[in-house]
Amino acid sequence: MEKILTKMEALFDSFELFYMKEKTKKYESRDLDIYTAEFREEEGIAIRGIKDKRLVFSYTFDINDKGIDALLSNCLEILPYVDRDDDYGFPYPSGDYPPLLLYDEEGINIDDTIKKEMIIEFERSVRNFDKRIVTTRGCELHQEEIEIWLLNSNGISQRAKKTVYVITGMAVAKDKDEVSWFDWQWSYFLKDLNLEKFGLEIAEKAISFLGSSQIETGIYDGILKPQAACDILGILSGSFLGENLFKNKTKLKGRIEEKCFSEVLDIIDSGKTGINAFLFDGEGVPLNENYVVKNGVFLTFLYDVYYGKKFKKPSTGNSVRTGLKDPPKCGIRGMFIEKGNVNIHNHMNNGIIIEELIGTHTANPVTGDFSLGAIGHLIKNGKIKPFKEVILSGNVFELFNNIKEIGNDMKFYGIYGSPSLYIEGMKISGK
Repeated sequence: MEKILTKMEALFDSFELFYMKEKTKKYESRDLDIYTAEFREEEGIAIRGIKDKRLVFSYTFDINDKGIDALLSNCLEILPYVDRDDDYGFPYPSGDYPPLLLYDEEGINIDDTIKKEMIIEFERSVRNFDKRIVTTRGCELHQEEIEIWLLNSNGISQRAKKTVYVITGMAVAKDKDEVSWFDWQWSYFLKDLNLEKFGLEIAEKAISFLGSSQIETGIYDGILKPQAACDILGILSGSFLGENLFKNKTKLKGRIEEKCFSEVLDIIDSGKTGINAFLFDGEGVPLNENYVVKNGVFLTFLYDVYYGKKFKKPSTGNSVRTGLKDPPKCGIRGMFIEKGNVNIHNHMNNGIIIEELIGTHTANPVTGDFSLGAIGHLIKNGKIKPFKEVILSGNVFELFNNIKEIGNDMKFYGIYGSPSLYIEGMKISGK
């Protein structure tokens, strides 16, 4: 590292060095036997350098002297073609880096044979739940070990490690019709994944959809389960980013301190929650917890260093990296809806429960308009009937204005988290 730092000091006015080492393992069970076991390891560096107000980015997996010289040469070739911008820059050391336990040394050291047995037993728990479960698919255990070291010319030097475990699975059930249910869970610690319990949940949910049919077109009150609620939150989340404020791609422009959502709604973006949690953000800024919505009132946009400078705001710790090959960008760290205190399912005798939404990528992230496939259950006088092939349509901002109650069953899907949400006035197109 000393050599490349010395060379970068000579070439750039300011710079950033990002080192990443990633080890991944995947175990897949099929027909109660290990179908695949994959192992991969990558190590590399990415650099950003600023010269005469021009910023360049490049990366390499070849971190010997020859590879580093080629990396720096590539940067110099790109430099004359990059536009100048006064707001390019890197953060300075500021604040504390609070302890964050994300590394599972015990789980990493568990023998591969045991992990293979775990995923086989997971598949077995799905298959054995009910004779109507005819097959399973995608029963996989993913293990990821990441080490990151970030340094810049302003004095930041931070190094940390984390682990992530992901379990996925699908149950296919058949009676007079055939249905399926796919779900996934993750944790930083292997011991926190209850594979048998999760397998039973997948199988039970698949069975619950047997006999599904369309429901009548209409306006329904009901519940968005965590998976569906996280999808809706994902559509909304871009409206909070400083980059979209700068590009005039958010309906929240000029609305700070206004009530924009239901008064029961609190939304937080945090660097210590969600699958991408880490001690610092993609530029080395210490993790932050930012209330973006409190009691329905919109409080703040989220900034990295660059867009913070555009608006004369400090970074909120919202620089994210998707890996080594892409430069950091302004993004969501770990956004979640704060949970309530009660189980909102207990007192619902009439309405709908939406379990899954299909096609969220088709929603308009600027206007918030969406038209999505939905599956779930209709409750009528306490009796439950599954439904499918219906469309939930509307607007994210209106939907989140109509939240009346928030459950206590918090669940994270990737970088988004939500409990169940009781919402009035959901527009369903069915038969």
